[in-house]
Amino acid sequence: MTDDDDLHRLRQHIDEIDERLLKLFNRRAQCAVEVAEVKRARSEDDEAISFFRPDREAQVIQRLKQLNAGPLSDDEIGRLIREVMSACLALEQPLKIAYLGPEGTFTQSAALKHFGHSVSTVPMSSIPDVFNSVDSGHADYGLVPVENSTEGVVSHTLDMFIDSDLKVCGEVEIPIHHHLANQSQDFSQIRYIYSHQMSFAQCRRWLNQNLPGIERIPVSSNAEAARLAREENDAAAICGRPAVEKFDLKICRENIEDMADNTTRFVIIGRHEVDASGNDKTSILVSTRNVPGALLGLLQPLADNGISMNKIESRPAQGRKWAYVFFIDIDGHQQDEDVIRALDALRAQSSLFKVLGSYPRASL
Repeated sequence: MTDDDDLHRLRQHIDEIDERLLKLFNRRAQCAVEVAEVKRARSEDDEAISFFRPDREAQVIQRLKQLNAGPLSDDEIGRLIREVMSACLALEQPLKIAYLGPEGTFTQSAALKHFGHSVSTVPMSSIPDVFNSVDSGHADYGLVPVENSTEGVVSHTLDMFIDSDLKVCGEVEIPIHHHLANQSQDFSQIRYIYSHQMSFAQCRRWLNQNLPGIERIPVSSNAEAARLAREENDAAAICGRPAVEKFDLKICRENIEDMADNTTRFVIIGRHEVDASGNDKTSILVSTRNVPGALLGLLQPLADNGISMNKIESRPAQGRKWAYVFFIDIDGHQQDEDVIRALDALRAQSSLFKVLGSYPRASL
C-alpha cells in the first residue's frame, strides 16, 4: 500500500467521523430544544425561566475533561464543548451579554470565551452602564473586569457591588498579551503611542527600554487606541490581537507585556443565584466597626469552619471616614453546610454583610 493510499483511507475515515459528529451535534441540539419546551410548559412566565445554567455547564465541562483520554488537551475539550453548548443554548434562548466595550477589547474576548460565539455581545461605554443594562433587563448577563495579576483590582467594579442587587454568576480568566501595532509595521515611524493607561502600566519596562522618548497618550480602551492608530501614519497602539484584526493593523512587536503570566480576571453579573456545581467560589462583602481586632474577628469564622480564603480587598466605605468595606472570595458554595456556618457568624458581627454570589470556579 502506497503513502497516497494511506492518506486516502485516513481521509475517508475522517469524513465518516465528521458525518457521525454532524448527526450527534444535531441530536444534542434537538434535546436542547426539547429541554426548552419542558421548561416553558412548567412556567407561565417565559422571562422567569433559567435557560442558561452556569452550574450545569461547569459540571458538563468538568465531567468531559475527566473522561478525556487525549490527544486533545483538557482545555481544548472544554473550549469545544463550550461552543457546542453555546450553539444549543441559542436554540432555546439567544443570550445578550453586556460588556465593557468597545468591540475588540479583552473584555469582549472574555465574554466569548465564557459564553461561546453564539451569544450577542453588546458593548457598553462604562462599568456602571454594564450593571444598569443587566439590572434593567436589557441584557441577560454582564461581564466586567475585576482584577489583573500585575496591576491589582479594578476599583470601579468593586464599588458598583456595594449598592447593586446583581449577583456574581461566574468568573473567567484570560491571559493578557499586548502587541505594539501600527499601519506599516515600520518600528522607526512611531512618534507616539495610544493605549489604555493600565496597558501602559503593564508594558512600562518594555516601553522604557525600547521606546524611551516616544509620547504615550492614554485613551479609554485598547480598541480605541487601535482605531486611532489606524488613522495616523506615525502612531502606534498597544492592544490585543482582536483589536489588531478588527482595525487591520500590523504587529510591530508581539507580547510586550512585562510579566509573561499577565492575566485578567472577569466576573459575570446577573439577576439570579447560581446553584452549586461542586467546584465553586463565593464572594462576599462585609464591613465592621473600626475597633481593635475587627479584621481578625471577620476572618476567624472562616478559620473555625475550615474555609479557605482566596482573596481579600478593602475599599473606603462611602460616607464613613476611615471605615472600610472588605471584599472576600472564599472556597465553596453558600449552600454548603460549613460555608453556611461561617457566613452566619460573619453576618452576626458585621455592620454590613452581603453575599455577592456563589459561582463555578474558572476552569478554562
